[in-house]
Amino acid sequence: MKSRDALISFARESLGISSSDRSELIALSGRGSDRSYYRFNWGIHSVIVVQYESNRVENSYFADIAEFLYVNGIPVPRMIRHDAANGRILLEDLGGTDLWMLRDAPWEQRQMLYRKTLSAAHMLHSIPESQFPSDRIRLTEPFGPSLYRWERNYFLENFVIALCNIQLDVDRSRALETELSALADKLFSGKRCLVHRDLQSQNVMICGDRPFLIDFQGMRFGTLYYDLGSLLCDPYVDFTGTERMELLSYYYNRSDQEVDWDGFAGAFWQASAQRLMQALGAYGFLALKKGLQTYLAHVPNGLRNLRTAAENAHTLPLLRSLCDACEMALAAQSRAADP
Repeated sequence: MKSRDALISFARESLGISSSDRSELIALSGRGSDRSYYRFNWGIHSVIVVQYESNRVENSYFADIAEFLYVNGIPVPRMIRHDAANGRILLEDLGGTDLWMLRDAPWEQRQMLYRKTLSAAHMLHSIPESQFPSDRIRLTEPFGPSLYRWERNYFLENFVIALCNIQLDVDRSRALETELSALADKLFSGKRCLVHRDLQSQNVMICGDRPFLIDFQGMRFGTLYYDLGSLLCDPYVDFTGTERMELLSYYYNRSDQEVDWDGFAGAFWQASAQRLMQALGAYGFLALKKGLQTYLAHVPNGLRNLRTAAENAHTLPLLRSLCDACEMALAAQSRAADP
């Protein structure tokens, strides 16, 4: 049976729809590696059908995580059925609007939606680790020294060296490693909780006036500041400094933090720098090694946000200087390509 026919049969069987009832399966743009998304329509109803490949192991984690989050009141799409043997999932259809699509909406509307998203993130972060059923729900590797090291090396190899064509001498490389290793130690030393790991505007669907988290198969234990940096320093969306800090303050004021505001904001900027290194590394990798040139459009904003984060962290002068060097290198490349 062809894959498309198999998906239609899966949806019909799951929903109890007769083969005589009119329906259609519409392919949607993919949202992640080794996953295909479809909208299955019948009458005035619709659901989302996901086909995933198990060669990316975190894909197989999605269904169990989705059920856990839904049961615990986290706003995520309701899972209707999971066919693990064939890598198929049937999900509630939340429509086609995400936070990114509303990036140019009036601030009053965006502010409300981002506050609700932060409230959802706070609910996730507040689930006690002792209550997580690790015996039956698998997660990817938690954030720690090795994962933070991988992220900064990913940034250096795919963005600084490959995209910006900057080669660091031995002394500068060692000094930067010392600075970024200390950053990782600070992020690792704090209290850990469940984090989405990729909490950016395209992974928050808006249904009515409610946000729903999606693409959470990479959920793991780590620092909540990583999620806050992902959302509020998102290269896909522009914030003024005032808007960003208002939203950060909103999260801070609704949570029981063990640090004062200055400590909270400092940790936010540090984690934002870590997250943005990963994002810029991904843009370089996807553009140069996967041929996805559209990601280059997000480099200027991502680099600008990384420079801002490094400056406000007050502990990352070498990373701040490297941002300047990268900006100059990219500007020189642009001038050479378009004299």
